[in-house]
Amino acid sequence: MADSYKKYLSKEKHEELLEELENLRTKKRKEIAEKLEFAKSLGDLSENAEYHEARDEQAKVEERIMDIETTLKVAEIIKGKSSGIVIVGSKVTIHDEKKGEEKTWEIVGSEETDLSLGKISNESPLGQKLLGTKVGDTIEIQIPKGKTGYKITKIH
Repeated sequence: MADSYKKYLSKEKHEELLEELENLRTKKRKEIAEKLEFAKSLGDLSENAEYHEARDEQAKVEERIMDIETTLKVAEIIKGKSSGIVIVGSKVTIHDEKKGEEKTWEIVGSEETDLSLGKISNESPLGQKLLGTKVGDTIEIQIPKGKTGYKITKIH
């Protein structure tokens, strides 16, 4: 991963990742170590299902720890809102010119994407197109059924 690569996180998501990391490093690692010790006490490791299961769990935990550490190392905390220009952290209302509907999206980092909550990634095609736009601007997006246009109606 390049040093210039940034992941955007809200302050809340940053704190949530720090808590998860602490839990994995302390409690979860200890639980797995205890499971491994117990499994070793059962004897023959080659056919010991408990041992292999604990080793798999250990590998997953260590991988998650590395993922979180990498994310936190390149993370930039989203600060405030920009007035008039869409940035990561902005809420944007767009008008779908084909459907005649309005939809509001919040531009967030990829770690916080949740379409059901109206949160799209700054790395998504729509998120990328919206960054840097102003009210009144129109963007065009390629979708499976062709191209569609959106007009930025509000930035909040």
